Amino acid sequence: MLDLFGDPNIWLPLTFAALLGVAILVYVVLDGFDLGVGLLFPFADDAEKDRMVASIGPFWDANETWLVLAIGLLLVAFPPANSIILNVLYLPVALMLVGLILRGVAFEFRVKAPARWKPLWNFAFFWGSLQAALCQGFMLGLYIMGLKVTPVHLGFACLTAGALAVGYSLIGACWLVFKMDGHLQFKAVRWARHGIWGAVIGMGAISIASPLVSPRIFEKWFTLPDMVWLAPLPLMSLACLVVLWLSLRELPRSDHKWDWVPFISVTGLNVLAFSGMAYSFYPYIVPEKLTIYEAASAPESLIIILVGALFVLPVIIAYSALSYYVFGGKATALRYD
Repeated sequence: MLDLFGDPNIWLPLTFAALLGVAILVYVVLDGFDLGVGLLFPFADDAEKDRMVASIGPFWDANETWLVLAIGLLLVAFPPANSIILNVLYLPVALMLVGLILRGVAFEFRVKAPARWKPLWNFAFFWGSLQAALCQGFMLGLYIMGLKVTPVHLGFACLTAGALAVGYSLIGACWLVFKMDGHLQFKAVRWARHGIWGAVIGMGAISIASPLVSPRIFEKWFTLPDMVWLAPLPLMSLACLVVLWLSLRELPRSDHKWDWVPFISVTGLNVLAFSGMAYSFYPYIVPEKLTIYEAASAPESLIIILVGALFVLPVIIAYSALSYYVFGGKATALRYD
């Protein structure tokens, strides 16, 4: 069975690296928009906050499943990489989990606690979202810089932390453009317009830093003929930004015909950015230290894990798709009675 697709020492690590990448990408887009909604809380009034929570209520639990899947795949498929990465990122990972727990508790308590405590839980929901987003951006920055802890690397990690938080707020605003109507949709369009700069700064910083940190990445992007066939990636990213900007200029519309365009555009932008990062770092799972082939578990273990993943992954996709189908359309007021 291990020889079915050729050398299992090659295709199994590559398969799990692809699964890990997909899980991270889907998490960034899906949990990115509900984290972004939380980040936008300070700019909304009480009634608007209720509708904003209603827009993510049916989805946020399922969205975080992708983070659990990604961490699980890293742990069981690439244990040496998991050890090295967590050894450096243990504190931000712990703080991220505290933020996710805080926003999960606040999500429930804000509508069930006495009215006088609601502002406190609204703030807790915002703070938990902010803490999780900043920690994820900080970890991304250190990972790009090769997991080295120096003042320069920490400074870059702080830059990516802020840029990712603004990027999440952009995804969240585009989600609200899609799910809202009336005055709140108008405000979401304005928030999205202001959030575009965060995406540009974040993508620009990562695009510049990655080849500067690694001569190998520089060679992969800036030598011929690679430069030619990689050119569509930045060009398509620019196209997504243009479509996003133009669509936000035309919204809101009374017929709601194009409300979905900003969210699809920013999703495409994230897919392209992640594809560029994946190409840059391949075959390394720990930058410049450990490849996916060196870090992978034994093929006998991976094949068993793969069988389990082939059962679990369709279930996650199915119930996620079902929730988005059942709760499609514009969000209404949040009610628990």
